[in-house]
Amino acid sequence: MKNLISISISTLLLFLFVANVSAQQWTDEQKAVWAGVETYWQAGMSEDPSGFLSYFDDSYFGWNYQNESPGPKSHVVKSMNYWYKKGKTQYYNLTPASIWVNGNFAYVHYYYTQVNESNDGKPMTERGRWTDILMKKGDKWMLVGDHGGEIKNDD
Repeated sequence: MKNLISISISTLLLFLFVANVSAQQWTDEQKAVWAGVETYWQAGMSEDPSGFLSYFDDSYFGWNYQNESPGPKSHVVKSMNYWYKKGKTQYYNLTPASIWVNGNFAYVHYYYTQVNESNDGKPMTERGRWTDILMKKGDKWMLVGDHGGEIKNDD
């Protein structure tokens, strides 16, 4: 009986150690990049898309799942000006999956959940994933590319 208890306790301690070691630990650089991502998502909650769009570098080229091909910043501006008139994001949650940083360049893979409300008040929940490709200009992480979008039930 003592052996069984000792083995059980040892197994539990080993499990707790392995779980703690495998938990994601972000470096200061990664935390700074993630703070940039959170900042431009928060800017996207505004009534005016210009704050969010200020995080898109002029060299930006991105590809949303719903688009047939990648598009430049001008396509994002056009899209944002359209969608901002159709409703508003009421809530969002971001979960980082992977953050890579090398000097002034970074990419971030993450999941998102957001609740959008149309002008008629109907809430719509959207879940998806994005990869943001970033370049640091001064103290600001700017989007130079991205890929992602909503994950449909059949994906």
